[in-house]
Amino acid sequence: MFGADPGGHYGILLAMLAPALFMTASASLLQSANNRLARVVDRLRTLMADQGAPALPVARIALQRRRCRLILRACRLLYLALAAFVGTSLAVAADTVLDHRLVHLPTMLAVCGVLLVLSACLYLSREAGLAVRALNQEIEASAANATGRTPAG
Repeated sequence: MFGADPGGHYGILLAMLAPALFMTASASLLQSANNRLARVVDRLRTLMADQGAPALPVARIALQRRRCRLILRACRLLYLALAAFVGTSLAVAADTVLDHRLVHLPTMLAVCGVLLVLSACLYLSREAGLAVRALNQEIEASAANATGRTPAG
């Protein structure tokens, strides 16, 4: 395994650490998504506490719930991506121990991880659009209340 190349184990360790960059990016996205989820949950609780107010549209609560679902899906995908990147590191080690019989496994796991991160980013992008829509609705409702009009949607 390491006999012919005494420095070969360093190359293997480097290959095992390469997915760490992806793991760090995934963890950063996951932290951001969890923070966004916490803010949406807080906003949803506030809206539900104000539900007794006369002109609170149910659509605003539904929009916040939709945002929660999108963020939760993104979090699940990011957790799976982290698992794929950890699996990539382990597959590199296993491939070396098994005399390169798993040559495609590390690459397939890494590609799966990257695709999972891409999918999570798409969900987070959709959620960001909904966040802007929710903000616009709140601004319109506030402006309508200030002028005495009935708020739209």
